[in-house]
Amino acid sequence: MIRINLLPHREAKRKQKQAAFFALLALGALAGAAVVLMVGGYNARQISVQNQRNLVLKQASAELDKKIGEIKTLKEEIEALKARQQAVEDLQGDRNQPVYLLDELVRQTPEGVHLKSFRQDGQKVVLTGYAQSQERVAELLRNLSGASPWLERPDLTEVRAATLDKSKTGRKVVEFTLGVAIKRPRESDADNKEGEARPGAARKLAAARPE
Repeated sequence: MIRINLLPHREAKRKQKQAAFFALLALGALAGAAVVLMVGGYNARQISVQNQRNLVLKQASAELDKKIGEIKTLKEEIEALKARQQAVEDLQGDRNQPVYLLDELVRQTPEGVHLKSFRQDGQKVVLTGYAQSQERVAELLRNLSGASPWLERPDLTEVRAATLDKSKTGRKVVEFTLGVAIKRPRESDADNKEGEARPGAARKLAAARPE
């Protein structure tokens, strides 16, 4: 006997497939939500760790900025102390500066040159005098621009032919005017020259008188 199924089996299979599809869709949605939650939790944890690291770095940077500020202030204080020390040394050196200056002029003045006068204005000295020739004036300039511990940067402002007032024969000489700057040697150099300065000053006074 042949049995014929008159039930709507195709419709039933279609409903089963739809139910399976919706079940898979729901399962996929749950799996996706679980993955999103896991990734979000991991990212949140990493962000929290990074924020803690950033906070530590910010605190360390603030400490370094504070130390740098203290170092800068300390350097400024050191520079101020050095400036004060240098000012004190300059004042101490200026007390004996005329003696050192006279001694140095004696050392650097060549033969055939007689200084008539000199005038000090701050750290510059203006010299006037007589020389036997212009070559003697050039030699004096070379000496003053050399390795002098007290004088530097000579500047010849005037040179002309002149006749000595006290010369009976009307001797012609070269009269010159020049300026020269005074150095400020270190205290140790000044101490080394202090013992030699006073005898040189006496020689300078004798040499400054024109013939």
